[in-house]
Amino acid sequence: MEYEVFLTSDAEADILEIYKYVALHDSVNNADHLLQKLKDSCLNLENYPGRGHLPPELERINVREYFEIHFKAYRIIYQIREKKVFIHCVLDGRRNLQDLLQERLLR
Repeated sequence: MEYEVFLTSDAEADILEIYKYVALHDSVNNADHLLQKLKDSCLNLENYPGRGHLPPELERINVREYFEIHFKAYRIIYQIREKKVFIHCVLDGRRNLQDLLQERLLR
């Protein structure tokens, strides 16, 4: 393990909301599976966090300190500081994210 990975409270809340939505509108089994895959994707950043790319919504406003990776339709937005990875958001990529990312990451 090269980096430590931390989920912010916002990211934890995002994952919980995704879980609840899938459990309610699909099934608990699918929600459990998705939860595990999202957690795995987040934790895999400990090995090579540089593999992500700049979120286009942030790059357009010249914010270059955040990266993103994807798991299916979900976007995992994170920041690297020294040997630590801070996951700030886990969001449904099918939504318009410009305003949400600006509000959340720039506060």
